[in-house]
Amino acid sequence: MTPATETQTVTTRSGDARITWHPAPHPTLVLAASHGAGGGIEARDLQALATTLPTHGVTVALVEQPWRVAGKKVAPAPKTLDAAWHDLWPALTDTGLPVIAAGRSAGARVACRTATDLGAAAVLALSFPLHPPGKPEKSRAGELLGAGVPTLVVQGGNDPFGKPAEFPDSPLYELVEVPYGDHGFAVPKRAPVGQDEALGTITDAVTAWARSLA
Repeated sequence: MTPATETQTVTTRSGDARITWHPAPHPTLVLAASHGAGGGIEARDLQALATTLPTHGVTVALVEQPWRVAGKKVAPAPKTLDAAWHDLWPALTDTGLPVIAAGRSAGARVACRTATDLGAAAVLALSFPLHPPGKPEKSRAGELLGAGVPTLVVQGGNDPFGKPAEFPDSPLYELVEVPYGDHGFAVPKRAPVGQDEALGTITDAVTAWARSLA
């Protein structure tokens, strides 16, 4: 795990949230990224972005929701996640720089649902859970399409929560596929691409996209 440069505790109506800052030497943007319902900021994609983006002028703030800080095992209802994100947002904008709202899985849904209200510069959706596994009829595409700001989706080619081909065609977002990746962007050992290459696909795509926003 990337060493924390600075850790900040922010009080929300749901309890204390925690922000781990990975500052860029000369930042032009902040990428604020939260975790999903099944893990924390140690996720491989979040850590790869925290390591890579600061060298390209993007400060990365990895956000732990209050339920995770409190050591709970189950995430609360979406409205509770959204409320906490609203409450901690001022700490993310305190630098005065544009902030990209980002998240993986459930965190991506939060970013999409709140982007317009919070004035996010853009949304990065990592492993957006388009539908529950095996239930494509229960689509969450409306949340993605309703983000209202420039949006990049980075999706594993074998994600059971929604493969890239299942996403609706729309000019409202861009989509980058991570070949052979699952919901956590892990690739099988037998795949023709390695894990480092898969993570490189993510960091390269996000770096180029962030540069286009600056």
